[in-house]
Amino acid sequence: MRISLILAHPNPGSFNHAIARAAVQTLEQNGHQVAFHDLCLECFDPILRFDEIPRDAKQDDMIQIHCRELAQADGIIVIHPNWWGMPPAILKGWVDRVIRPGVAYEFLEGDKGEGVPRGLLRAGRAVVFNTSNTLPEREQSAFGDPLQTIWENCIFGLCGVTNFYRKTYGVVVTSTAEQRAGWLDDVRAIVSEKFPG
Repeated sequence: MRISLILAHPNPGSFNHAIARAAVQTLEQNGHQVAFHDLCLECFDPILRFDEIPRDAKQDDMIQIHCRELAQADGIIVIHPNWWGMPPAILKGWVDRVIRPGVAYEFLEGDKGEGVPRGLLRAGRAVVFNTSNTLPEREQSAFGDPLQTIWENCIFGLCGVTNFYRKTYGVVVTSTAEQRAGWLDDVRAIVSEKFPG
């Protein structure tokens, strides 16, 4: 299988990076082909310019690579911290520029953009791993877990990926090395379950 894995965290020593390494290693051990992008390391430009918006607009080389890999992916993994109940800005910009018409979705004939698009992604499954410094009970009671809605309904569900799973690890800032090691074992188990060899 071809798996597209997107990481969005600026600190190479972060637990997000540890999750990404564990996920990539597990995928490769299971015989999958991984297209891995560390958006911050690659200095991905998150700014969507006006002339890039039309479906037939010319995209720069980096965006073309991302779009091609995403369109060809059998599975998708996204890894990022929960910042203010949202993905980091660089990942939001990746969504703006790569989850685009003709690649991830299309509007039906006669629809000028006011309707519900048809998803085009062929990926059978998407997994999102998050880190957080908010207790899960507070995240749910105070904020309603906006990341679940964003990824499951607003992005992947809309683009045709209905087999969705998300897991959050936290509280990271007060976690012990033993806890983090256990979380990485959990990441490996989830990746193997969702993308077996």
